[in-house]
Amino acid sequence: MSVQNKTAVITGAASGIGLEIAHVFAANGANVVIADLNPEGAEKAAAEIRAKGGQALGLAMNVTDEVAVNAGIERAAKHFGSIDILISNAGIQIVKPVNELAYEDWKRMIAIHLDGAFLTTKASLNHMYAQGTGGSIIYMGSVHSKLASVLKAPYVAAKHGLLGLARVVAKEAAPHKVKANVVCPGFVYTPLVAKQIPEQAVTLGISEDDVVKKVMLKDTVDGEFTTTADVAACCLFLAGFETLALTGQSLIVSHGWAME
Repeated sequence: MSVQNKTAVITGAASGIGLEIAHVFAANGANVVIADLNPEGAEKAAAEIRAKGGQALGLAMNVTDEVAVNAGIERAAKHFGSIDILISNAGIQIVKPVNELAYEDWKRMIAIHLDGAFLTTKASLNHMYAQGTGGSIIYMGSVHSKLASVLKAPYVAAKHGLLGLARVVAKEAAPHKVKANVVCPGFVYTPLVAKQIPEQAVTLGISEDDVVKKVMLKDTVDGEFTTTADVAACCLFLAGFETLALTGQSLIVSHGWAME
C-alpha cells in the first residue's frame, strides 16, 4: 500500500488538517497539490514541502466556484501528469442555534462542504476515468457525520451529506477502480476548533475550560483531542489501499467519542 509517485489534490491544505496531510503524503513520496482559497498560504506551504525535497504545487482554489475548481484540477493534472487522489478537506465552522442562524450562513456552509466536495469530485473523476489507473477520493467528514451537537445545524447536515455522496461515488466509480471513503475525526485542535471555544462559552453560558472538558471531549475515552497526525495517518491508509475491498466506508478517528 503506497502513495509513491501518485498525485494527491488536497483542498483547504494551507493550514490545519489539510497541511498536515500534505506533509505526510509528500514524505511518503506523493506529488502534493495544495489547493486553498488563500493563494499565498498555498504557495508558502508548497514551498516548505519542496524545501524538504518533496514535490508540491500550490494553487488558489475556491471550491464553490466550478470554473476555478475545473481550472485548478486541470492545472494540477498538467503539472504532475495525473490526478490519483482527491482529499476534499476544505471547510469552515459557524456556531449558532437554528433560530438565530442566518440563511446566508447556512448556504455558505453547505456550499463549501457539500458543493465543494461535489465539484472537486466531478473534476477529479473525469481525469481518473480517462487515465484508467484507478484512484482514491477521501472526504473529510467528522464525528458529526454520525452524531449531532447543538449549535451546528449546517455543519452536521453537510457532514452527514458527505456519507451519502461517498457511497454513491463508491458505486458509480467502482468500474473505474476508484474508491471513495470518509474520514470522520473528533475534535482536532486547529484554529477552526480554537475559534469555537469562546463562541460556545458565550452561547452556552459556561467557561471556556468547561467547553473543552464538558462539551468537546467529555465523551472521549481519554479526554484527549484527536491530532492532525492521527487524521493524516488515516488518509494515508485509505489512499494507499490497493483494492475496492475498502470503499464506501467511513473511518472514525475520535478517541472513542463515537463507536460503530
